[in-house]
Amino acid sequence: MVVNVKKVAMFLGLTYALTFLIAFVYFRAGGTLKSPGILIFGVTYMFVPALCAFVVQKLIYKAPLKGPLRINFRPNRWFLVAWLLPLLIAFATFGVALLFPGVTFAPDQQDNFRYLLVKPEHFGLEIATNRYAWAVFLTLLQGLLTGITVNALAGFGEELGWRGFLQRELSGLGFWRASAIIGLVTGYWHAPLIIQGFNYPEHPWAGVILMTVDTLLLAPLMSYVCLKADSVVAAAIFHGTGNGMSVLATMGLAGGNELLVGGTGLAGFLVLVVANLGMVVFDRWFGGKAITRGFSRAAPTAASSSDITQPANVNP
Repeated sequence: MVVNVKKVAMFLGLTYALTFLIAFVYFRAGGTLKSPGILIFGVTYMFVPALCAFVVQKLIYKAPLKGPLRINFRPNRWFLVAWLLPLLIAFATFGVALLFPGVTFAPDQQDNFRYLLVKPEHFGLEIATNRYAWAVFLTLLQGLLTGITVNALAGFGEELGWRGFLQRELSGLGFWRASAIIGLVTGYWHAPLIIQGFNYPEHPWAGVILMTVDTLLLAPLMSYVCLKADSVVAAAIFHGTGNGMSVLATMGLAGGNELLVGGTGLAGFLVLVVANLGMVVFDRWFGGKAITRGFSRAAPTAASSSDITQPANVNP
């Protein structure tokens, strides 16, 4: 499949322009990183890639959406992988962080229940013993539930653009180059949030680079799950559950800083490197037809090639 550079540039231009404009207006109007403002802003921000994918694919190129963008809600085993893999990554990141000098396990140093949307006291329950274990269990349960519901819905807003539209359009470059471009694009797309202190409040400018490293390492895993499931919904579940599980990577830790611990720090990066290596081993020896060896598969579509490569009302 030949890459339609004009189509890709159109999508990226619209996505970056609209999201950066929304961020500029929000923060210039006094918006902060506090709820509920940041929640409303964040969900709006995340749905811009989906909106721009729809505009370019359907309105400009008059091409189908469901098949080419892998909008497939029928569950398969890769939906389960997308749901549980972020949990394993979070716990592994927690373990790696403990190997760093100055990082210790101090479960009672902070209120670990602060991460919960619904706390035990809301039901009149008082937990006097094993508070850390209960906090981890309830946070895990919360992450799993939100990961396949509200978080997945928000994640779908991004993934329809990244793993739906862009993954298909870049498939002619091969799996790794397509994943690398998507990782770079999504990393710098977060810049307006990062420089305001999101994820890296103490290192906002360095955080833009680190966030891009994070998305670069996540991109092959999310693309692989999406391609194996043949559904962008699986990528949305991975995205949503990863967001919901992220607090488990630091819960109970003392020492270190945001550059070292957590999923967006060095500990998380090391785990993602190992996860990518494991993905390659699985794909090439146990995963059937290898995806990582050659080109990523384009989604089937009944549209003609001219529908896919040429905008509406534009002659070849």
